Amino acid sequence: MKGLKGVIGRVRGWRRGWHERSKLERIDLYTRVTLCSITWFFAVSWGLLPLGDALDEGPVAIALAGAFLAANIAQSVLSNRNVALAFDAYRGTAPFPPGRLRLPTALQVLMTGLLVALAAVGGVQEEGLVLLVLDLPVAFGIPYVLLVPVRRFLLQSAAFTAAVLALLAAVGVPGGLLFGAFVSLVVVVLLVLVSARPSVWSLSVMWQAEEARDMQARLAVAEERLRFGRDMHDVLGRNLSVIALKSELAVELAQRGNPAAMDQMVEVQRIARASQQEVRDVVRGYREADLPTELMGAQGVLQAAGISVTVEGADGPAGIGAPAAVQAALGWVVRETATNVLRHGDPRHCWIRLARTRDAVVLEVENDGSGATRALGGEDGDDGGGGSGLAGLRVRLGALGGSLSAGAVGDDLFRVTATVPLTARPDTNGRLAPSPEPSAAPSAAPSVLPEER
Repeated sequence: MKGLKGVIGRVRGWRRGWHERSKLERIDLYTRVTLCSITWFFAVSWGLLPLGDALDEGPVAIALAGAFLAANIAQSVLSNRNVALAFDAYRGTAPFPPGRLRLPTALQVLMTGLLVALAAVGGVQEEGLVLLVLDLPVAFGIPYVLLVPVRRFLLQSAAFTAAVLALLAAVGVPGGLLFGAFVSLVVVVLLVLVSARPSVWSLSVMWQAEEARDMQARLAVAEERLRFGRDMHDVLGRNLSVIALKSELAVELAQRGNPAAMDQMVEVQRIARASQQEVRDVVRGYREADLPTELMGAQGVLQAAGISVTVEGADGPAGIGAPAAVQAALGWVVRETATNVLRHGDPRHCWIRLARTRDAVVLEVENDGSGATRALGGEDGDDGGGGSGLAGLRVRLGALGGSLSAGAVGDDLFRVTATVPLTARPDTNGRLAPSPEPSAAPSAAPSVLPEER
């Protein structure tokens, strides 16, 4: 019973690991496993079945057949171990150690000699010889074709084919079987070439595109930082220079006993407060989340990741007609949920719906995918600190009198629902806060920023 639970646990772990991979990582793994499987498919079919004929041909044929089988298995194991290194060498990420080819080359020579010996003692029948020839170069050729140019691979394959045919002819194999062996070698060489080389080439192109997208994202972040720094420099540079000059002037006037020094310090105070407000405006504009912009950005990013997106209600009163504070709050929800759709699960479609009730705007973000129960949060989406993820969104919406709920809907859907009251408005610091109740008396004092008190 414990063994069965262990097997089930490992299977679940494999499944979880598969869903945690990106689409490109899945394609990469699938390609590697496919190439490794081809080697074993040939080894246990064309390479193994003909050896049964040797059981009726005496101990010498049996010994040769057993040695061929052992060498074939060893070659397949080495081939699987070298495929990953050959992948990296083809992509240029790491060099292939030259010493790793010595043992496979020796095994290839040994297998060729054992095949010729089997044909010489009659340990393999006519059809079996053709099948063994078909299996002969597969395990060695799959990683090797990734390490050398195509022209060199074809020339060396032609030389290998000529050597095998010459050895078989030398031990008395008839012309008909030699022709069949020739066709088998040509077919398997072309099969190895067209199955391994284009697959890895396509995969390397996809990895390069992924790296280019990552670089583009990093450049966009760097450009935004430069823009923010430039805006801050434009805001503070001139004003700080004026403050420094006026302060020096005020010091000189004060040393002379000139009452104009007070006027200069009042001007310094005014410029400092103006600079303070300008900095807040820059930061506020940098932090605001605009709903139409976030919807367009989420749609573009998700579609670029291969996820179809349907947006409903964004052009109606629930979208462009909602107050600016409500749109800003819902923009944060769109940004966070779209990010988590990409991070978790295996979604194929995402639905974003906006609806307006009598006193609130409701946003629903729903996605499918086998990992939907974790797609938009749960333990992965919450950071526990209220700064990001679903926990941060709940804190942000709660300050507005709104709410956020998330959970599975059926077996394959996950939905996040955010509700924001239409009375929400920004507070005096630019942060979102609920409006006062209608019965609350307005304050007679002017709105003063805390830093200005």
